[in-house]
Amino acid sequence: MSPRIERDALGEKEIPDDAYYGVQTQRAVENFPISGRTAHPELIIATVQIKKAAAQVHVALGLLSHDKGSAIIQAADEILAGQLRDQFVVDVFQAGAGTSHNMNTNEVIANRAIEILGGQKGDYSIIHPNDDVNKSQSTNDVMPTAMRLASLALLAELLVVIGALREALEKKAGEFQRILKSGRTHLQDATPIRLGQEFSGYARCIEKHIGSLEAVRPQLEEVGIGGSAVGTGLNVHPEYRARVVEALRGETGFALRCTENYFEAMQSMAPFTALSGVVRNLAVDLCRIANDLRLLSSGPRVGLAEIQLPAVQPGSSMMPGKVNPVMAEMLNMVCFQVIGNDSAIACAAQAGQLELNVMMPAIAAALLESLTILRNAVHVFTERCVKGIQANEAQCRAYAERSTAIVTALSTHLGYAKAAEVAKQALASGRTIREVVLEKDLMPEPQLDEILRLEAMTDPGIPGYNV
Repeated sequence: MSPRIERDALGEKEIPDDAYYGVQTQRAVENFPISGRTAHPELIIATVQIKKAAAQVHVALGLLSHDKGSAIIQAADEILAGQLRDQFVVDVFQAGAGTSHNMNTNEVIANRAIEILGGQKGDYSIIHPNDDVNKSQSTNDVMPTAMRLASLALLAELLVVIGALREALEKKAGEFQRILKSGRTHLQDATPIRLGQEFSGYARCIEKHIGSLEAVRPQLEEVGIGGSAVGTGLNVHPEYRARVVEALRGETGFALRCTENYFEAMQSMAPFTALSGVVRNLAVDLCRIANDLRLLSSGPRVGLAEIQLPAVQPGSSMMPGKVNPVMAEMLNMVCFQVIGNDSAIACAAQAGQLELNVMMPAIAAALLESLTILRNAVHVFTERCVKGIQANEAQCRAYAERSTAIVTALSTHLGYAKAAEVAKQALASGRTIREVVLEKDLMPEPQLDEILRLEAMTDPGIPGYNV
């Protein structure tokens, strides 16, 4: 098929005849062959939802004919159902503010709507990408609104998988509650702890991050759609703002509300830096937990080997039988990417000038990637790692009994200096703390046994205080 010719303010362009995008998208494709990455699916969905809601409102207000509005709405619904997704071809690194993405959406919807009305793609006398699909809109209010909707959708999915991780960790905390082991601080022996207590700390940490993620949601639910170019609402019907937000609430199910100040909603990227910051903090703790699991499972013969992670694939192309903590390693790498994305988002957010932040495409690309990869990583980490963790109870107990740190329980009875001397002698001679105390006749054996009872050291109190 021969290409069709389309025109814009800069002149003519050949467009592939089967393409639903138009001349402005074609220019963007030629201008920005940067990363090979195109718009995130949720950003496409969110932008199309805005176009659909706008068309519904304009028909109701008598600003768009029923035929045009119905065709635009049908085209939008087809895209929301998964059709024409390959027509969103603009690189994520594109013209400032996201104009190219917005026009890509306008053109795809317009050309499909033209077909629905019996016309040929490119005949914008039937439905125009700017005049009809983009009516009462500017990239400057569409893009931050679409970013909010996409973020809310992905945030909801992330909360589900983070909740599942918390439940899995809580279950392991209960399963391991009676398993005694040596604590470690500075990677050196410390007083005893239960393996379940360690895991309860992980579970509570994740629970607190869930609260932090949920706390960001209200910032994202406040939208500035209807601000048009600079927040004034120029060329926007007085009822459009409230009506389009109501339509978007119905379309998305989110508790959206009109912003109290359209200028702030279009100038500031604070909701996105807030979400990114919370996600970064979550990534930091997830990274720490993954590191702990890698360390606790190190071995199996010459490491700690206190726990065993599920074997999900061979670990070496050279060493037969080797199994690596690959799910934890994967989570580490994803967390590193999320932390790096947060830095990029912060840089882009502060680069806003006057009435607009032109770096929104970079913010959208980084934030939506972070939410997506962390959602996916946490899901498989929970299912293929955490749920299958097993404890090596004998190994844990042996470390706890051999640790010189249990001398801490004696310091209340012997004093810090004498207890330190006992630990020093035990370490130098290879004997246990118990053996050294009995040899030096520092206290009766029954009292010593009560004080050195490992279980008592893992709860609040002074071991042997009433003996």
